[in-house]
Amino acid sequence: MMMPALPPQSNPGAAIKGRGTGFNPPVRFDSAHIEAFDDGWNIPEEAAKPQTSLIRDASRSIITPNDSPDLGFDRSVNPYRGCEHGCIYCFARPSHAYLGMSPGLDFETKIIFKPEAASLLEKELSKPGYKAQPLVLGSNTDPYQPLERTLKLTGALLEVLERFNHPVIIVTKSAGVLRDIDSLSRMAAKNLVQVFISVTTLDAGLARAMEPRAASPQRRLAAIRGLAQAKIPVGIFASPMIPGLNDAELEKILEAGAAAGASSASSILLRLPHELGELFTDWLHTHMPERAAHVLSLIRQIRGGSLNDAKFHTRFAGSGPYAELLTRRFMRAAKQFGLSTQKTQLEMGLFTVPNAQPKATQLSLF
Repeated sequence: MMMPALPPQSNPGAAIKGRGTGFNPPVRFDSAHIEAFDDGWNIPEEAAKPQTSLIRDASRSIITPNDSPDLGFDRSVNPYRGCEHGCIYCFARPSHAYLGMSPGLDFETKIIFKPEAASLLEKELSKPGYKAQPLVLGSNTDPYQPLERTLKLTGALLEVLERFNHPVIIVTKSAGVLRDIDSLSRMAAKNLVQVFISVTTLDAGLARAMEPRAASPQRRLAAIRGLAQAKIPVGIFASPMIPGLNDAELEKILEAGAAAGASSASSILLRLPHELGELFTDWLHTHMPERAAHVLSLIRQIRGGSLNDAKFHTRFAGSGPYAELLTRRFMRAAKQFGLSTQKTQLEMGLFTVPNAQPKATQLSLF
């Protein structure tokens, strides 16, 4: 049973070492919220360092379906809700509001985990009539975030997928994916797996500010190299591209990925749904105030004058001249560095339910 979140405390402009944001914007579904106020004493208060807490998810399903025309898959599994990586730009942050928690600091400190993820997946894959299609791990939050080192939920899910010969696509920005390299190698030999490593920037300082608890850019490139050497199909996910912040690095990111062994590439633009617009704006003014206005202006240029555009077909690619230029740059660089931009076709015909009982056949009368 989930425990209710503490009331969100707004503290815009604050920075906490090791965290992506220092405040909790109000939950959009709440009718009332708490705001900080000046008590007149002008005495700085030392805030306690926020600790990560785990909340057990008691839901009895594990596969999340989707029918979005923008996505190349129709099902995913997320063993964690919330993510300790603390990426300030993460489009999944607003989903924490559905749990009664803030998409701000709550998202990276209050992690919902599914301890029975593997058994739930096995049960759903064993249902009569289930038809295999590529299943994505990491479509919402990172399956290899720091907690995976001890909880090993993603590793357990891969064991199930391997036994069922089920195709899987993994998206992560963690070098922790190498812990499951043996299982991934066996699945790759059957064309059952593809891994995408997200690299947002090659600038270690910018990465530390934007993605405080994620692997460094060099460790991510090393993960690409390790996967490629193990003959596991790996792509580089240059995302999100943020106009005026990291988009100048696009070609260098793809070049570095190709040099490390990536065979494919993908990229999407920054998305700022719901509370994320406020969070990202605050982060910009806190960490790079001299560039904030310019970056926000460019974002509005690719989003029809707003900070976000939720419409299908344009939400990932943006619109307008600046967005079109980024798309052309991506396609040209991918071709230059020999990176495929086509969807990989994984094997679906090997799927089988282990130890499944054969269907009863009607006895003949003759």
